[in-house]
Amino acid sequence: MINVLVNFVTNVIGQVGYAGVFGLMLLESANIPIPSEAIMPFAGFLVARGDLNIWWVVLIGTLGNLVGSMLSYWVGATGGRTLIDKYGKYVRLNHHHLDLTEKWFAKYGESSVFFGRWMPVVRTFVSLPAGLAKMNFTKFSIYTFLGALPFCYLLTWIGYKLGQNWEQIRPYFHYLDLLVLFVVIIWLLNLLLKKRTKPVAN
Repeated sequence: MINVLVNFVTNVIGQVGYAGVFGLMLLESANIPIPSEAIMPFAGFLVARGDLNIWWVVLIGTLGNLVGSMLSYWVGATGGRTLIDKYGKYVRLNHHHLDLTEKWFAKYGESSVFFGRWMPVVRTFVSLPAGLAKMNFTKFSIYTFLGALPFCYLLTWIGYKLGQNWEQIRPYFHYLDLLVLFVVIIWLLNLLLKKRTKPVAN
């Protein structure tokens, strides 16, 4: 199944470029099982080949994530759990994963929308419990955009660095999620340490 999805991703982006990145990231964020671990690295490979621009790829991928997340939020906010339970099966929505994400949101609150964008499983479904909880939509949109931006950049950068060998990461998609999470945690810790060690002005 994963090979079929990866082939679908590469064909779409190869044919329509930026529009393909936007559409696929939108679908992935709207709970359609399309791996972002294939979308952004393949776009990064096209950047390395000179077909696309890395900053446009990252921005468009992030906007696709935002719009798809908004749609998912809307489903949760207007239809509630009843709608999700009734129609989720048609988009292969995994209820175990949804339950996990709801617990994550209940535990960490609104900040889970920001940090959840880097977490396996959570990033796909976190918009639904945010909608169910009627989280402030403006705050939800800002948190989603800011959380998705570094995630999209890192995946694109990995594909750019690997170039034509980008497909070597295919068997390690789940490990790539952990790598992304690890890198972001290190980045955040570095920011915190710099802030704590910054000299106070007299």
